[in-house]
Amino acid sequence: MSRKQAKKKKKKDASSQHTLKGVLDITRSGIGYVIVDNLPNDILVRPADFNTALHGDTVRVRVLSSSAKKSGRQQGAIVDVLQRKQMEFLGKIEIGKSAAFFTADTEKPMPDFFIPESALNGAKDGDRVIVRITEWEKQKKPVGAVIQIMEAGNEGDMAMKEILMENGFPLFFPENVIEEAERIPDTISPDEIKLRKDVRDVLTFTIDPVDARDFDDALSIRMLKNGMYEIGVHIADVSHFVEPDTALDKEAYDRATSVYLPDRVAPMLPERISNELCSLRPHEDKLTFSAIFQITESGEVSQYWLGKTVIHSDHRFTYEEVQEIIEKGEGLYQGEILLLNKLAQQFRAKRFTKGAINFSSQEVRFKLDETGKPIGIMVKESKEAHQLIEEFMLLANRIVAENVGKVKVNKKDLPFPYRVHDTPDEMKLMPFVEFAKKYGHTFDTKTPEGIAASFNQMLQDVQGKPEQHVLEQLGIRTMAKAIYTTENIGHYGLGFKHYCHFTSPIRRYPDVLVHRILHDVLKENVEPDKKLEQKCRHCSEKERSAMEAERAANKYKQVEYMKEFLGEEFEGVISGVAAFGFWVETIEHKCEGLVSINSLLDYDDFRHVESDYSLVGLRSGRKFAMGDKVRIKVVAANLTKRQLDYEWVIASGLKGSQGTQGSQGSSEETKRPTEKKPAPSRSKYIPAKKKGGKK
Repeated sequence: MSRKQAKKKKKKDASSQHTLKGVLDITRSGIGYVIVDNLPNDILVRPADFNTALHGDTVRVRVLSSSAKKSGRQQGAIVDVLQRKQMEFLGKIEIGKSAAFFTADTEKPMPDFFIPESALNGAKDGDRVIVRITEWEKQKKPVGAVIQIMEAGNEGDMAMKEILMENGFPLFFPENVIEEAERIPDTISPDEIKLRKDVRDVLTFTIDPVDARDFDDALSIRMLKNGMYEIGVHIADVSHFVEPDTALDKEAYDRATSVYLPDRVAPMLPERISNELCSLRPHEDKLTFSAIFQITESGEVSQYWLGKTVIHSDHRFTYEEVQEIIEKGEGLYQGEILLLNKLAQQFRAKRFTKGAINFSSQEVRFKLDETGKPIGIMVKESKEAHQLIEEFMLLANRIVAENVGKVKVNKKDLPFPYRVHDTPDEMKLMPFVEFAKKYGHTFDTKTPEGIAASFNQMLQDVQGKPEQHVLEQLGIRTMAKAIYTTENIGHYGLGFKHYCHFTSPIRRYPDVLVHRILHDVLKENVEPDKKLEQKCRHCSEKERSAMEAERAANKYKQVEYMKEFLGEEFEGVISGVAAFGFWVETIEHKCEGLVSINSLLDYDDFRHVESDYSLVGLRSGRKFAMGDKVRIKVVAANLTKRQLDYEWVIASGLKGSQGTQGSQGSSEETKRPTEKKPAPSRSKYIPAKKKGGKK
């Protein structure tokens, strides 16, 4: 090699080393931007430099050294795709004389796929199909295989599948994963039972939703001779069946969570695991990982035991059945149910006195016909039966985290996947505090404990008042998001210094990690996982993707339902405000739609007052504020965009006049000029559904 060539190679090697990891975001125009954590500006990547990367993929990008000087923005070229967000796509197939090609239904530009004749799997020209990428060599078209032909006319089914795929959740398990799951034996060997605490003779039952298919937690209860109550929280021992580095484990890690849409579940594990081997079905012996507590009558945990067990569930309860027993004081195992409920309510009261925040939660459920079309909407409320299970799961999660939190390896804390929740962000909190003052609520913001106490006092004071809805929802939005991390900063919302997810390993991968580490700790054979923080970050990202999918699916079903009511009027509550309009959630259906500011122009010219979460008319003083009740008409329902459009219905006394209805803005507010921003992508501004946040 000549000196000149060596110098050129050295320069090339040096430039290739300057690479960054990020996520590729492709715009509709086809230009890409790699978003890198802690980098103030995204890195521009032109389509010729995508190097097989698609929208949403995690990539490694090489920064071109001269790019910033020319344009002021760093430009780069993708050198490697580290993880694909999406491997399966919905679209249309075109079959010619010599070749077949697949075009994906997507707003983001992407190449057509070549489909070999052997991979058509019965698809005909023009069929809507789902295709999976099978290979993609650089500088060539991607190669795919048809994995499902879609039924004509079932748009709702296609929409749900597309939402899952768009958010990175595959529709099918690979054959090797299914085969591995099928090979696991049904029977529990006597040798395995000898290694575990046998609690099959203790009264045990499950409490789950009526439509649940997998039962991953059970409770046992008995009175001890010392006068204590022995209560066991038994969790499906998924880690016994899903061993590290197997095909099952890798697939579960990639998915990281089950996804719950209105008409289906995209499970983290194959049904063989989730619904059969691990599901704590009644009248069957099952392997579990348990936290067994001795508890006093006043609700104090005297001592606890953690370890592997074998159980036998005596009964499967639904929440509704348990709630009826609590309310009527009669029914199967009524004494045990009432005792567990009394203890749970004691736990709950203590949590709130110690700083937990008592945000209420509402969950919308759709009543569907046999085709999956929504024919009704119900609001599921948290009752004492739900709280009973919640409190014992919280107890087990906290105790496990506290136990592992004491372990040191080489005088350092053992890496562990904690579930943490940070204190509120001051930038979000202070405007809310000022807003709450208008309703007479004061906040102690000097300490996190003071903020929590102030929140609880406010939530208690607003019960049944008109402003309850707005203050609860705005309060939730000030909260940080809970995440998984090895850095234990505690769980602010729950008021716990140590917290983890131990109780749902069938549907959450972090729980599987917790089980493995806890088992190693109990066996005193601990090997710290150096990649655990990376795994935590992956699980947090997949959880966010699952929430996005669930939110999109709920929105689709809302739009599908409200299509039947075009032109009809309903009472609603303003649930969000932006410069380009306000959102209204109907009281009857809990369906949210946008009232565009353009539809208000005939009445007045409105300006956005951010500090007051309102739009104010410059001439009339008419104010539309968060929490106001308004009447709306359904004017459009766009299933493709998952958008509902409403129009404000002017009260008869106001038509043709410049009078006011509802809340009024002050003269200062009506005169305050607020810059009118262009309406951005609506999806970024639609407020999150009111679920109270995941713990």
